[in-house]
Amino acid sequence: MIAQLRGRLIHKSPEYSIIDVGGVGYRVFTPFSTFYELPDLENQVTLHTYTNVREDALQLFGFLTTDEKEMFQLLLSVSGIGPKLAVNILSGITPEELRSALLSGNLLRLTAIPGIGKKTAERMVLELKDKALKLHKEKPGVQAKPVATGDEVLEDAISALLNLGYKRPQAEGALEKVKKENPDSDIEEMIKGALKVLAR
Repeated sequence: MIAQLRGRLIHKSPEYSIIDVGGVGYRVFTPFSTFYELPDLENQVTLHTYTNVREDALQLFGFLTTDEKEMFQLLLSVSGIGPKLAVNILSGITPEELRSALLSGNLLRLTAIPGIGKKTAERMVLELKDKALKLHKEKPGVQAKPVATGDEVLEDAISALLNLGYKRPQAEGALEKVKKENPDSDIEEMIKGALKVLAR
């Protein structure tokens, strides 16, 4: 199993990156959180990797932190969650937020992640709460957060738009329009709506 890669970053995109290690290019699928922190092309990078072996393919999933990799592996233990969905989940929530949501049973926060419905969220809480608690105890510096408020959801949406390259005033203006039209929007709907406004 390939547990870590260190090499030259020769390609990066939101879906995957390619790392040149001794002349061999490894394609590594990464969550947005890792993608946003990658260095510029041609620079050295180190990723903690998980090797997924299937009958028809060998896939690498990479993370900048061991915390992300641990949460990724935790997600894989849930029935119905494969590597691609696990990466998608970590693209929509930080490991710390995910841990807190699982510990508090915050289905609202979990279902705000693109691709996660109520049943999957309930299954995640049921199957991962005890494991997340164990992981939480092993990381004493991590504090469980209360259920996210509307302001926190708005800040998360602003942060997502900033990560996509928009300026804060643009992001706030677009989200304000979305919230005015649909006050009960979840984070996914807010981001999608804001992107439509910004594209006009």
